[in-house]
Amino acid sequence: MPALDASYVPRLVDLQLDALAAQLPAVMVTGARATGKTTTLARRAATVVRLDVAARAAAFEADPDAALRGLEEPVLLDEWQAVPSVLGAVRRAVESEPTGNRFLLSGPVRAELDHGVWAATGRIVRLSMFGMTVREQAGQIEGASFWDRLANGDDLPVPGDTPDLRGYVEIALRGGFPAAALRLSGLAHQAWMDSYLENLLTRDVPAAAGETTRRRDPVRVRRYFEACALNSAGEAEHKTIYEAAGINRMTALDYDDLLTRLYVIDALPAWETNRLKRLTRTAKRYVAEPALIAAALRLDVAGVLADGNLLGRLLDTFVAAQLRPESTVSNSRPRLHHLRTQSAREEVDIVAELGGGRVIGVEVKADAAPDRRAARHLVWLRDRLGDRFVAGVVLHTGPRPFALDERIVAAPISSIWG
Repeated sequence: MPALDASYVPRLVDLQLDALAAQLPAVMVTGARATGKTTTLARRAATVVRLDVAARAAAFEADPDAALRGLEEPVLLDEWQAVPSVLGAVRRAVESEPTGNRFLLSGPVRAELDHGVWAATGRIVRLSMFGMTVREQAGQIEGASFWDRLANGDDLPVPGDTPDLRGYVEIALRGGFPAAALRLSGLAHQAWMDSYLENLLTRDVPAAAGETTRRRDPVRVRRYFEACALNSAGEAEHKTIYEAAGINRMTALDYDDLLTRLYVIDALPAWETNRLKRLTRTAKRYVAEPALIAAALRLDVAGVLADGNLLGRLLDTFVAAQLRPESTVSNSRPRLHHLRTQSAREEVDIVAELGGGRVIGVEVKADAAPDRRAARHLVWLRDRLGDRFVAGVVLHTGPRPFALDERIVAAPISSIWG
């Protein structure tokens, strides 16, 4: 095994990998580029094979079964989609010897686009890896998840250095790409983010599109992504976005599909229940990494603070980016949704559905001291769900938590990682 890197910052997915690899022969980690997949998996591997390096890939292209044979395990097959036939070789190796901790695979989620038939059902378990959360950046991956604390009725601790509104915007724009968030600042950080977005729009999207020519125009892709950035955390009709981008519906659907599969766009599905009628079924669309909003729109902290609508969208997007990974390590295994009535009179930013139909509601407010009015939609939801409503929380930009109503509290956004 390679020597452990003392500078490595533990990730939430580490907790899952440790548990799964002990018993499962093959685990694949997918996610957006530069989220730390290779770094995290390489620490667990005795052999690392970079399949995007032509000289290393040659043997696997010629005979993947023979190339795998004899390698010291566990083996990390990085960028496996560069030699898709290796997936079949892993499947065959696992079938012949299904012992734990044999293979780790890493690659962008677009591999599923290029190789639509998933040849490893029941053989390779997949995990999603997200951008680095503030909790991870602070080195605090141990302890109960945010969702489990709410589900268990525990207090939400607040860190002593909880930010103010400007501080939250600064953290959101720092982002969750480890290379940029942990090591860069100022002009260097901005240049890194601009380069990431440029490569995404001009290389990754066209490469994932293959021969579909209407997906290849980077100018139109950029316009569409900018429209998505302006509408992040919104339930805007698709027509609103593609008309703003100056493209037609079919092209927009193609771009949306690609960006979603590349983990750049994330859709939060609408919540449905037979206890509530006349709910919208339209998903809520997010840019998965809030720092990309600023990169796409060429905004800094002052620019965000000067636009109230964009400020609210950025905070909502930032909170979603923190809570998404929390759900993957939660014992209560929540499924995340949003809620909005067709009349738009009631809406809840995030509805977490736990086992047994229990529900937690979350609202996000760019307000340092929200009052009971800020919780009115949570109160409405609680009164209709009764005992199924476990807890509601209004996440705000102030310094302290306080009660708002029965089973509903206000808490700083920083309580997610406190």
